[in-house]
Amino acid sequence: MSPAVIQLLVLAAIAVFLFFRLKGVLGTRDGFEPTIEPRKPDTAKGPEFEVIEGGLDRDITDHVEMGSRAGQAFAKMKKAESDFSVNEFLGGARQAYEMILMAFEGDDLETLKQFLATDVYDSFAAVIAERQEAGLSVKATFVGVREMKITGAKFNARNKEGEITMRFVGEIVSYVEDANGKIVEGGRDVIKRQTDTWSFARKFNSNDPNWELVSTGG
Repeated sequence: MSPAVIQLLVLAAIAVFLFFRLKGVLGTRDGFEPTIEPRKPDTAKGPEFEVIEGGLDRDITDHVEMGSRAGQAFAKMKKAESDFSVNEFLGGARQAYEMILMAFEGDDLETLKQFLATDVYDSFAAVIAERQEAGLSVKATFVGVREMKITGAKFNARNKEGEITMRFVGEIVSYVEDANGKIVEGGRDVIKRQTDTWSFARKFNSNDPNWELVSTGG
């Protein structure tokens, strides 16, 4: 055998040896190499929040806490009447405060009768009657509402009656004159500040959309 043939056989043996060594390390490739995507780093999961249907109602939360008794009462009022609005009620309450206050100062029983529950009306009318019997009259000018705040609310699901309690701080110029026109109390240029706590109530889903003043306090 020639030296050239012997050299060729040696090279072939070395090639076979290397082939089996590589096969043992790398494994067998069949023509398809799946793509291995780099592993993404794990991200820490934060707390999962339950989404409440409808979310928070800003018409309520702008004035009271949603979970408070008043907040729950307002939610029930809205459920009873979908078009009920706390903001609209407050606008009406501000106007009603001025109208009732001025009607009382001016002995206007007809106007009071439109806004007051029967027992409250009777109390106001009794004061006006005493004033008139004494020959006294009140002259008043409403300056404005300095503060207005919801202090409570409740809803009776059985009779669908809602009640909202408000605290008003109003400013008014008022003085009392006797039968001769002499000022016996107050002054023409004196602005008085007074605080009133009033509760308004109405039945929901009724034909009457008006609220009545059902109780008063200082």
